Amino acid sequence: MKIIIPGAAGLVGQNLIVLLKEQGLTDIVAIDKHPANTALLRELHPDIQVIEADISRPGEWQAACEGGDVVVMLQAQIGAKDSAPFIANNITSTEVMLATMKEKGVSRVVHISSSVVESVAEDDYTETKKRQEQLVIDSGLEYCILRPTLMFGWFDRKHLGWLSRFMRKVPIFPIPGSGRYMRQPLYVLDFCRVIVSCIQKMPVGEAFNITGREEVDYIDIIRAIKRATRARTLILRIPYNLFWVLLWVWGLFDRDPPFTTSQLKALTAGDEFELIPWWEIFGVEATPFATAIEQTFNDPTYSGYELDF
Repeated sequence: MKIIIPGAAGLVGQNLIVLLKEQGLTDIVAIDKHPANTALLRELHPDIQVIEADISRPGEWQAACEGGDVVVMLQAQIGAKDSAPFIANNITSTEVMLATMKEKGVSRVVHISSSVVESVAEDDYTETKKRQEQLVIDSGLEYCILRPTLMFGWFDRKHLGWLSRFMRKVPIFPIPGSGRYMRQPLYVLDFCRVIVSCIQKMPVGEAFNITGREEVDYIDIIRAIKRATRARTLILRIPYNLFWVLLWVWGLFDRDPPFTTSQLKALTAGDEFELIPWWEIFGVEATPFATAIEQTFNDPTYSGYELDF
């Protein structure tokens, strides 16, 4: 089976390729536009084809899709200060990839969407992910859609990974408001096992909400990271409005801030996502949150790698 993975050098892709190879699925074409993260992927997996390319633009990368059996569509823009990167990386890239699949005779796509398509949040990420999912549905290809919640694990450059690195650097770690914002964090290795199962069984024309089994408040996630990393920082609650202003000021000086005011709004929106028994549907075992946090930050094989932001 030839598996094509656009967006392969990010959080999910780096973990997924480890699992695919463990399953003996080694005919992999990994495509990503981030130079440093693509170089790391090539270093870790010299036995697969790794291509540095921007799939929002037609190019030589398209030839590598010839003879493919399935595309695992991972590419996504998660955070940015304006809409242009979201449109390019969530919409245009999907249009180009779907057209390439039809041209090269690749009929199946496992599309990694997001739980935000059913969120109450209104922002560029949410709106473009909704449009991206609809493009896949309307493509005429055989598709399966997976909608994960907030993910964490090895190679996490944003989310919990960035929080852990920030925690190690500062004496005080600020929490907006009460910090009692319920999250449903999903361990990326569990999610990747779902993807592998989906590739092998391919339920066609279906969409699945893949939600973390445990509900954990944001402040308790931060405390769990502090314990796992043995950070010495002081966790301090500050007023929401002050936190918002600090993020806004940060955004003035950072072209690609790791956490934006829009993401803060989404954090506090109060979403609760559907929990289906995906561990039974896809035949995988869900890892307890505490165990997953420990593996994320203290595994001797992959915990030491950090993706470039």
